[in-house]
Amino acid sequence: MWWNALVEGFSAGGGISSGITSGPLRGLIGSFAYSHRNVFGRNQKLNISLERGQIDSIFRINYTDPWIQGDDKRTSRTIMIQNSRTPGTIVHGNVDGNSSLTIGRITGGMEFSRPIRPKWSGTAGLIFQRAGVRDDKGDPIIKDCYSSPLTASGNAHDDTLLAKIETVYTGSGDHGSSMFVPNVEQGLPLLSEWLSFTRVNTRARKGVEIGPARILLSLSGGHVKGNFSPYEAFAIGGTNSVRGYEEGGVGSGRSYVVGSGEISFPMFGPVEGVVFSDYGTDLGSGPTVPGDPAGARGKPGSGHGYGFGIRVDSPLGPLRLEYAFNDQKDKRFHFGVGHRN
Repeated sequence: MWWNALVEGFSAGGGISSGITSGPLRGLIGSFAYSHRNVFGRNQKLNISLERGQIDSIFRINYTDPWIQGDDKRTSRTIMIQNSRTPGTIVHGNVDGNSSLTIGRITGGMEFSRPIRPKWSGTAGLIFQRAGVRDDKGDPIIKDCYSSPLTASGNAHDDTLLAKIETVYTGSGDHGSSMFVPNVEQGLPLLSEWLSFTRVNTRARKGVEIGPARILLSLSGGHVKGNFSPYEAFAIGGTNSVRGYEEGGVGSGRSYVVGSGEISFPMFGPVEGVVFSDYGTDLGSGPTVPGDPAGARGKPGSGHGYGFGIRVDSPLGPLRLEYAFNDQKDKRFHFGVGHRN
């Protein structure tokens, strides 16, 4: 159930839906969104949104000036504030005594974006984050059920000031077109207790049409160097990673590579079929994550999955229902809304 309203540049909407997924915002989801598309009569945009799942929640405020006055490079500026809560099971597993960990993040920052050349854009920003882990009672904790650390500082929360640089190449703009996105984040230890690390992440995608069918190949990889929290490790496995595994079921590493291949084809009306194969690995870096959360929980560190599914166009984006098998002989349904990351 969804509702929307539009009045003189204002818009608002909300709804309730349900999903069969073990991923972020799983189960019953409620959402609300409000936007003003012409703040101060200068085409500046204010967006406020809230999404709430059974465990997860994200509250976000974005204020965007799409073209800073007097700038001839078409630079935009976005000011962002976000408060989120996500399940710690993605990295720390789902075992007795540790099944209700949640990771809370309060984030605020500013980003500047501009076109660099045709089909290329760049973003630079500065973001502050305070993050910590809480138990099912909402109390902060610093160790899991294996007595492994949950924060890098040993305190109830970690503070990080991140400088971010990202470039984006997009082909035609369609989801099946080519895309290349390198991203670098650097933790700035302006205070001694702030975390210092370098995180590099890259995503690439290439689509090819063969008659009515489309082949989509995607590859992503990254590495973190320095002092970082276990929950900042790259989680591998799940709906947007290696299907056939639960979220984070393959492993969590300081490094990772995930590759995917899909063939989609029209069936009838807004419905299309898809077959896929995924592979992911932590490149042997799982034990280098503080506390080795993947090793303590017996995660394999690498794995592949394959399967089939259907996708249905909707006002919310593609609705994805997929059935996958993994190399551990497990089977799993995956449900998602929107394109895979």
